[in-house]
Amino acid sequence: MLISIDSLRADHLPAYGGEGVKTPGIDRLSADGVVFERAFSHIPQTLPATVSLLTGRLPFDTGVRDGVGFTVPEGERLLPEMLRDRGYSTAAVVSSFLLRKETGINQGFNLFDANLPVTDDRVSALRRDPLDAERVAEHWLDSVGGQRTFLFLHLDGPHPPYAKATSSDQLSSYDGTIASIDEVVDRLVRYLKTHQLYDQSAIILVGSHGEGLGDHGESAHGLLTYDEALRVPLIIKPPAGEGAGRRVKIAVQQADLVPTILNLAKAPFPGNLRGRSLTPLLDRDGIIANQLIYSESLYGFYHFGWGGLTSLTDGRYRYIRGPKEELYDHDTDPGELRNLADSRPEMLAPFRAALKNFTPPATLRRMAVVSPEDRERYEIFGYVGARSEPSALSAQTVNPIDKHDVVERYRRAVNLLATDDLKGAIDQFKTLSAQESAMRDVWMLLATTAARADRAEVAVDAYQHAISLEPANPDAYLGAAAALLHLRKLDDAAMRAQYVADDSEADAMLQAESHELLAQIALARRNIELARAEAMLAEEADPDRPVSAYVDGRNAFEHRHYAEALELLEPALEQIDKTPRRPLADLRLLTAEALVHVDRLSEAEYLFLEELKRSPVSERARAGLVSVYKATGRTTEAAALSQH
Repeated sequence: MLISIDSLRADHLPAYGGEGVKTPGIDRLSADGVVFERAFSHIPQTLPATVSLLTGRLPFDTGVRDGVGFTVPEGERLLPEMLRDRGYSTAAVVSSFLLRKETGINQGFNLFDANLPVTDDRVSALRRDPLDAERVAEHWLDSVGGQRTFLFLHLDGPHPPYAKATSSDQLSSYDGTIASIDEVVDRLVRYLKTHQLYDQSAIILVGSHGEGLGDHGESAHGLLTYDEALRVPLIIKPPAGEGAGRRVKIAVQQADLVPTILNLAKAPFPGNLRGRSLTPLLDRDGIIANQLIYSESLYGFYHFGWGGLTSLTDGRYRYIRGPKEELYDHDTDPGELRNLADSRPEMLAPFRAALKNFTPPATLRRMAVVSPEDRERYEIFGYVGARSEPSALSAQTVNPIDKHDVVERYRRAVNLLATDDLKGAIDQFKTLSAQESAMRDVWMLLATTAARADRAEVAVDAYQHAISLEPANPDAYLGAAAALLHLRKLDDAAMRAQYVADDSEADAMLQAESHELLAQIALARRNIELARAEAMLAEEADPDRPVSAYVDGRNAFEHRHYAEALELLEPALEQIDKTPRRPLADLRLLTAEALVHVDRLSEAEYLFLEELKRSPVSERARAGLVSVYKATGRTTEAAALSQH
């Protein structure tokens, strides 16, 4: 059984000297197993770290070198495939959008359960309660009876947003989540004991990576390769209590776990593993040679075009190679605050030479393009920044540590956006755009956030900056067109929408959106025939988008034919709501307003409330809801909403 806990720093657990939280469940495993005091992740991101954990290979071996836009390549064998060959029944229960089956992390498992909660809360919908994951694991263990089993249980760990948290609040929140996760570990241990499975089972608990918590200026993880991001807890409880209570100081790595588990299962090793079995260390008399542990972060490179970082550690010294070299002595400087690279240059040569043994492919894998919806989900996890494809990693000279404040501000802005604090997000994006005026992605986020907040002037200005940085960016043209339409600057709006409509290289979805906007502009000019023609062009590009019904329904509404309007608008709204597409103009609001006119007030109320969930600052939705409250005699609610 392999339990992986996301974003878990070793030094916050009592088993590793932490004093901020009590963890009786993990302490019980520690007492019954072997505690590895210096275990390290290969990369401070969930997906690539988990791929290394389940393949026994390094990120550059598998090609999965970032959490966004990468999948497990075909032909890469994962641990469950190796164990299934030996007759094991295998299951994975994961708790994060980052490890959904589309990443390829599911291959080889008989059961792969990545079910996430169904909720309107965008943050909660991306993570499963660890207790729910543990219950699924129990159910599976019940179902397989006496078969030989391998269970991979991934528990979502302590994560931001820390948007407004003080340093002490952040640590308290972090430790509080650790306590909650420990309750889940304790529950699983009790289940295994009750079902007479604990003593005979090998149980491994490991962190996927650490968390910055403000050390070296990074509150979350991903950008930097210091100890707080890479050192993780590792506890192995072997069957029959061998080695109970032992503590091992030698440096070990996540890639060591595949050969260790295969060794415990008496299964052969593939020849391409980077790790070595730790089973000799589970015996009180066993030893293995010390080795250098490799880690990396290309987050700054892939997301911002900065330099990449590689790191080697032997448990005492950490060598970091990027645009500048760093060397730290953890024994005398556990916080890695004093760079010895200049004062102890003679110590660099062995690390430089050793790094040549870790040779990545000459050609970097490119990030795949992700959908705008997935992009928003990744941003909630802190994966911010535009896709960047510089010509060569070695050519990048910006050191990520010198830009950590940019990433922090970016993440704060996205956290505020995720919690619908649109004003706070706009303020952060404005500051960031002034600080990093060449970052097209920041201008786009400022623009889209301003559009959501009904600040069309700010949106237009931001879109124009994005266009100046990337003149062929169709999303910026369409966003600017929508904002200009909101401002009733119809000629300017039409010009930008037409730019995309005339672009032969624009994909079908963008073509549909451009003609849809042109239809709305024609309606604003009261040119119904042109609006219908543009709607037909939109539907030619995207047949599932009911633009014609919207145009005719809105025309009927404006002529006060409300019943006729609803005959068109309601089916259109139902069609749009069945697909994970962006909203169609003001379709929901228009339908709600038509419902008010035919005295179907409860249905109108529902739609106004739905619109406010999606657009909390929508004055039109708020005014419509106030009118419904007044019409139904709920004057107190109407007054409260009017003052909001």
